[in-house]
This record gives sequence, C-alpha cells and structure tokens, in this order.
Amino acid sequence: MRGGTRPASQRSMRQHNLALVMGTVAGRGPVSRAAVAGHTGLTRAAVSSLVDELFAAGLLTELGPAANGRVGRPGSALMVSDRGPAGLGLEVGVEHLGVCVTDLRGQVRAWTVVDSPNAALPPAEVLARLSALADDATADVAGLGLRPVAAVMAVPGLVADASGTVGSAPNLGWHDVPVADLWPGALPPRVENEANLGALAELWAHPVASDFIHVSAESGIGAALVVGGRLFTGARGLAGELGHMPVHPDGPPCSCGARGCLEQYAAKAAVLRTAGLPSPSAPTTPGVEPRMTALSPDLGAAPARQQAAPSGSGDPPATSSGSGGTPADSLYDSGAPGRQAAQPYGVAAGEAGHREAAPSSGSRGPGAGLPAAPPYGRRGVSAEGRATVPDAHEAGLPAVSSDPGTLVAGLLMDRDAPGAGSRGSGGRMPGPDGIGLLAARAREGDARVVAALEEAGRALGTALAGAVNLLDPAAVVLGGAYAELGEWLVPPIRRELAARVTVREWDPEALTVSELGRRGPLLGAALATVRSVLEDPAALWA
Repeated sequence: MRGGTRPASQRSMRQHNLALVMGTVAGRGPVSRAAVAGHTGLTRAAVSSLVDELFAAGLLTELGPAANGRVGRPGSALMVSDRGPAGLGLEVGVEHLGVCVTDLRGQVRAWTVVDSPNAALPPAEVLARLSALADDATADVAGLGLRPVAAVMAVPGLVADASGTVGSAPNLGWHDVPVADLWPGALPPRVENEANLGALAELWAHPVASDFIHVSAESGIGAALVVGGRLFTGARGLAGELGHMPVHPDGPPCSCGARGCLEQYAAKAAVLRTAGLPSPSAPTTPGVEPRMTALSPDLGAAPARQQAAPSGSGDPPATSSGSGGTPADSLYDSGAPGRQAAQPYGVAAGEAGHREAAPSSGSRGPGAGLPAAPPYGRRGVSAEGRATVPDAHEAGLPAVSSDPGTLVAGLLMDRDAPGAGSRGSGGRMPGPDGIGLLAARAREGDARVVAALEEAGRALGTALAGAVNLLDPAAVVLGGAYAELGEWLVPPIRRELAARVTVREWDPEALTVSELGRRGPLLGAALATVRSVLEDPAALWA
C-alpha cells in the first residue's frame, strides 16, 4: 500500500478478537459461546477457537449449562477465571506499606498493610521491605491457584516517565528514585501516582460519572481528573497537584517553596495543628510494625495467619512472573473500541492491615472480597477456622453477595483502641492515626476540632471551585482520608462551591464521598494489571 494504515495482520486481528471475547465474558458473564458470538459479531466457530485459547491460558472457566430461555440443549456458561493470572498492587505511603492481590474478576484475594516509617528509611530498604511483603502475598495466593503476572506500585509523588523513576515524593523524601533498578524481587513494579490510582479504582469499582475530579489527602493533597472515562495526566504526566493550588496568596510558606498552598490549610498535619492535636507518627523502630493480616478462605485454603514483619534483609523469595507480565499501557483508558466491556468484575473493599484471599465462587459485583473498613481492629477467626472481616453493609459499602458463604464474614473490632468507631478507614490500623483521632474528637463534639475541619473544608471548597469552574466535571469525589472526614468537610465545601460556582449550574449532590477511602490507591494498583489482562490477554503469551 502507498501511505495510510496497513491492513491488520492475522496475528493482530486474532489479538483483537481475543480481547473482544475476553471483554465480553468479563462484562456479561456468565455467558454462553453462542451469546458471545451474538454480542461480538464473530462466528460461533471463531468464538470456540478463541475461547479454547483463553481456556488454555487459564483466563476463562466454565460453570455448567447456561440458561437462555430457548428450546434445545443449553451451552456452557463462560466466566472469567478466579484462578491463574492475578494483579499485584503495591503501595508506599509515608507511614505504611501495602500489598493487594486481585484475581481477574477483580475480587481481592490478599490484602496486607503494615506500619513502616518510610520517610525515615532509605528508599532501597523501603522497597526491600515491600518486596518481602509481596513475596508473602504471592506465596499465600499460590495456594489458591493464583499467580501475579504484573505489579503496579502507588507512591505519593510525581512519576514523570515510564522508567519506574519517582521524580519527586517530598513527603517521603524521595527524589529521582529508580524503583525498577532498586527492586530486589522478581516482578519489578510499574510506578504510578497514588491519586491517579485512587481515581481509577473509583472509576472501575464505584463509578459516579465518566467525568469527575477525585481529591484525596493523607500527608499531602492530590487530585486526579477523569475525562470521558480516561485519566487526564497533563503534558508531562504531572497533572493533579491540587495541594499546591494557592488559596491565600500571602499565606504561610509551603514545603514546595510557594505560599498559601491548600496543603497549609487542609492537609492532615495542618488540620491537626489548627485543632491543637498532636500528629501521631509512624513507628520508629528498626523493623516494620505489623498490623493485621487476614486470608479469606477458599475451598481447602488455610485460615489466616499473622503477618511476620519482614526484615528487609537477605534475598527475598522469587515471585512467579507468569510469562513476564502484562503491559500496563492501557492503565489510563477505560476501554478502547471493541473492549468497552472489559471492566473487572468486582473490586472489593478491603481493610488495611488484613491479608485476605477472597472466595471464588459465583459472580460478584463491585466491592466483592475487599474487607470493609473500620479503622481499628484485629484479625478474627470464625467457627470454621476462617479469617473474618467486617460485613460490607455494616461498613456502609454496597452489598456484594447474597450468599454469606461467598464472602468473608466480619472483623472483630477493638472497641478500646484510640479512635475506634471512626468510619471508612482502610488505610490505618491499629497504630495511632491522626485522621481517626480527628474523626473521634469531632464526633464527641470537640469545638476546636470541628472548627479546624470547617476551616479545612472552606479551603478545599475554594480550591475545588476553581477546578470546577475551569474543568466542568460532572462530579467531585472526596477520597483517601477525606472520605473519613466527609461528615464535617462536605457542608463547608458545598457552601463554597455554591458561592463560587455561579456561571454554570452545579448540583450540590455532585460532591460525593468515596466508598473506598484510603483503600483506593492500593486497590487501583492491583486492578490496573487486571485491566491490562482483560484488554489484551494475548500479551500474556506474546
């Protein structure tokens, strides 16, 4: 041909059709081969050949006859497999490390978060500790027939290129850290900004709109913009620094070098300072302080075991890498043509401090398998010897299964722990937590704390009004730690938005609180690999 686009090769066409079939089963399953042919426009013979290939790769499974309401012998129902390839999510926070494994249905099968004073440690040591936790989770899910094929790591900083280098993470003290080069394990992670992954988890698990701003906070404040179901990252991948938007030009100096940034009024440390409360610090002992870990049961799986604190020394066990991992280039795309059905099945709402291997039977919607999120707790074991986590309904999460046997049952709460009873925390347990302290004091009616949250809400509302006027999103989602303080932050934010967004209609209900909270970035990291496999399954054996 002269110029233009060359015709698709037979290989690329088959790759496309594999993705089409995989996406259809993921989005519509359980579904018969005949139904897949009807939805995709492919012939039944072509679908059967493609399904056989996906079966051989361990990506699909059969559930038995599919009810179709027609006369004749029903075909077998196809589902995305809950064994085989899995996504590995990793998180480095200022005061914690996290690991999550999800199967291809999006169900959380392992979840671990431990306290770790990462800002006080060399990056290489932090990564060694995280790698050891990842090895433990990989070993745990191997018993459930799962193997992580790629890893994505969430960090509270700027990641400007695809080399795995963290350009700047001020709250960690990281600058130009080559994560891929320092990673000691067998599955070097792709590195992404935590706010972006939190927004993607929201998009994939609990979508409120295809165009929204997701704003979250912990030590700093970050935001992510989703437009048309895709993450907008800016010309250099650095969009979303809402924390450094000026709200008072002559305000106090910020660590970034400017003055009056939003972080000086609405970040955790600022709110604690205004409230006259101490800022709880992470453990400063040499070893990682274990929080709880839990494994949810599968048939024949062992009950949960207490996580041992990794030492960060020695050679960690090698992780299974499958065929070398899957590309994560589609991380920011909610679906290319022909792949729009490739949403992960359910993502589960998990609680930091637990390792869970989620149950595998049955179709499950968003929220499946992720432990619910009370902030302080300890691992419990049911009468059957199974690890227990909180009921999703009690925690304010959507129900995900009518069969109690398919969902881990409950988490034993430590009611005497500081801050017990604050809602929505999936990121901090059981150590001291400034967000839990703020929520507990506010709930008790502490006037100074309530006033501090009111001031933070006004500052957030001022910054978000500028973003709303500029970007015209359909919704604004408060995620991360803000989700746990929504009861006190939402009213002043809504007042500021009503007063400042005046040139266009703005529905106060368009400001919502995330159901994932601080669990979002770690969950999004694991689901990024799931998404990649669903959208390009052939990459597993390419």
